[in-house]
Amino acid sequence: MTSDDTVESPPMVGPVVCAALGLEARAVRRGLTRTPVVVVGYRARRADRLPGDCAALVTVGFGGALDERLRPGDVLVADEIRGTAPGFEPVPCSAPRLLAEELIRDGLGVQVGPLVTAGRVVRGAERAVLAAQGARAADMESAVVAARAGSRPVAAVRVIVDGPGHPLLHPGMIGRGLAARRILARTGPALERWAVLLVSGAQPPCPPEP
Repeated sequence: MTSDDTVESPPMVGPVVCAALGLEARAVRRGLTRTPVVVVGYRARRADRLPGDCAALVTVGFGGALDERLRPGDVLVADEIRGTAPGFEPVPCSAPRLLAEELIRDGLGVQVGPLVTAGRVVRGAERAVLAAQGARAADMESAVVAARAGSRPVAAVRVIVDGPGHPLLHPGMIGRGLAARRILARTGPALERWAVLLVSGAQPPCPPEP
């Protein structure tokens, strides 16, 4: 090899969608045409499955509302991912309002706000504490995925299945879960439109500084 020779790096794959559970992955895949989906497991215990070379990481799935402004069937697009683990610094999400607009175009009820990742299902007093800190919904995976993203853009979309007044362990949960799965299956097209704009540079990868 001469000094003029160059070694080209392999092309970076596009955004990767990750879901905790197989049923979440199967639902979101219905609306995706070219975006891979990786199952990272409960609490993202299999986050090592995520590729090291991708344009962005997007977590999708079900979540729990922390306040009554979000109701079962609503979609939360995170503008920030927080964690309850010590030392975790909040991670800003990439172009969240653009993503919300694309989901709204497809007829979904969408709100934007902070998402917090907890190590267990959030209930009662803990739900109230997190809500008082400004978080809108909770999951158990997004912060783990965001921590692996490095400088890559991240996003998180959660379909609400429970919250204040709608407990997780309740007969109505089965119906809410089925409805949430149908809604999750409708998010794929918007995710791909958002990804095209993000990767093409049509939108900034991170929110502007205040």
